[in-house]
Amino acid sequence: MIDAARVTRLNVAPVKGTALLHPDRVSMERHGVAENRRFHFVNAQGRLFSGARHGPLVSIRSSYDPQREWLELRLPDGTVAEGDASRTGESMTTVMWGRDVPGRALEGPWSDAVSSFVGEPVRLIRPELAGDAVDSHAVSIVSLGSVRELSERSGREEPLDSRRFRMLIEIDGVPAHEEDRWIGCEVRIGGSLVRVIRPDPRCVVTEQNPDTGLRDFDTRKSIRAYRPSVDGDANMGVYADVVEPGTVSVGDVVSVLVEASGH
Repeated sequence: MIDAARVTRLNVAPVKGTALLHPDRVSMERHGVAENRRFHFVNAQGRLFSGARHGPLVSIRSSYDPQREWLELRLPDGTVAEGDASRTGESMTTVMWGRDVPGRALEGPWSDAVSSFVGEPVRLIRPELAGDAVDSHAVSIVSLGSVRELSERSGREEPLDSRRFRMLIEIDGVPAHEEDRWIGCEVRIGGSLVRVIRPDPRCVVTEQNPDTGLRDFDTRKSIRAYRPSVDGDANMGVYADVVEPGTVSVGDVVSVLVEASGH
């Protein structure tokens, strides 16, 4: 067992596409973190409406207390929409990355407030099952070494802000892209054990400023320039599943369990 790194930051967004929050600790369940991506928006056609469709969603700050079932959205103009997140109405299914995610529309002030902000009708949805709104796996991990490498190779004067990758767990203390070597391995992160499954192919959201949501850097082109892949994906960081639930805190040691296969 090798002590490879430490957790440097945790990133969650109760409503998909909104501003990241940075808790000191999270409780990792099989489905992920309860406060992360518990809700999402859809447009008038019932299609997923997130940062990929409207980057400035990231300027909305969301907070969710799963014990009280209380959801709050703070919009840039000072508007606050809050209420009981257990009050749901119409049943709706959202297609997310090729899979059907059943859910229900929330009854409360959030949809009207955000519709006014984005300039088109949207509805706030609560998936039936916690964890259904994650991309494909419950956990995402990136090393700051990887972010620094990308920043240096792209020739940027200002270092890249790692928040643009919107990863659940950021770590430091390992070489650039070391996390790729963990694919197929189990990794102890604080009180939780995860199994790293595959690389994370990056989307257009990584090209947006993490504060404004406006496009300011061709992240994917810069990744592909020095990390070509067989399928053309711009891979940065990795996805993982939770093997053993537990608490993960900033500062926790990340220990890779090396398998006989050589990972």
